[in-house]
Amino acid sequence: MNVPENLFYTKEHEWARIEGDTAVFGLSDYAQGQLSDIVYLDMPQVGKAVKQFEVYGAVEAVMAASDIYAPFSGEVIGVNDAVTGDPGLVNRDPYGEGWLVKVRITDPNEKANLMTAADYSAYIATLEH
Repeated sequence: MNVPENLFYTKEHEWARIEGDTAVFGLSDYAQGQLSDIVYLDMPQVGKAVKQFEVYGAVEAVMAASDIYAPFSGEVIGVNDAVTGDPGLVNRDPYGEGWLVKVRITDPNEKANLMTAADYSAYIATLEH
């Protein structure tokens, strides 16, 4: 399983990559693997305010549906139109072309509430036993 070191993670299996005052959000490799073939994504509009650990979207797969939670609070400043047109991108490249939204972070200190790659890998290991 792929858990890039440069990202932060939630217990709901979202990731965030910090780029200055912006964060890019996506679903982890573990999440896309558990969901299987993703067929639909419900994404927020640009301008929507999101709050850390609250629902901002939804994902539907062949076997399950799930809410998507925000790793940081902020304002949505970009939505990846490629994944809404081809949700399978999340399965094929969850940390690259399969990113979901870009958010302008309102409180960078929220990073303290997220897991590092090592923390997340350890967390996943507890779920698999």
